[in-house]
Amino acid sequence: MKLSPYFHDLRSAYQAELDDLTQDSEGKDVLRKRLAEKRNEIAFLVQMMELAPEMVAVVFHQGFRFARPAALENLLGCGQDDLPGWSSLSADGAVALEPWAASLAKAVLAEPGGERFLAVAAGLEFMQAHSRLAPAASHADAGDEEGDEDAAEHDDDYDALSADDAADPHNARSREEASDNWLSDVGFDRKD
Repeated sequence: MKLSPYFHDLRSAYQAELDDLTQDSEGKDVLRKRLAEKRNEIAFLVQMMELAPEMVAVVFHQGFRFARPAALENLLGCGQDDLPGWSSLSADGAVALEPWAASLAKAVLAEPGGERFLAVAAGLEFMQAHSRLAPAASHADAGDEEGDEDAAEHDDDYDALSADDAADPHNARSREEASDNWLSDVGFDRKD
């Protein structure tokens, strides 16, 4: 699977949006509550579909069923101007909406650009649901040389965490080490 630059950029933004919604300032899991609030605001959020699709797409988190992964992998290779519409994905049975998401989809599809946006939301959620594909896709992307430069910049013991590592279990110590590495990389002294 090869991600287009469009989906490569949106993947990180979508993951960050979900991460922001997941915990409150006390560390409590509030994702369900915050998603319910966002879903109630769909009439307002549709105004942001073009400008910030990741902020609107989260309302469809866990709202898709993927019957034909190959069709989604093809979608993820498309550029912003070459995206298929929602009707082409849903008509051939590649993707279906959960019943609760159908009413949200009606509000989206009533808007200009809604067909394309819903396809984008399905692609983002597919990457989220199949997170094991996302890191592999970014390394397979021939245009992505940033990872190679980063690897050459650090020694073999370097173990930084990124949004792509969200699916892997890490403990507080490894997160603190990653934080210390990052702070050191940007010029701060290590605390010892």
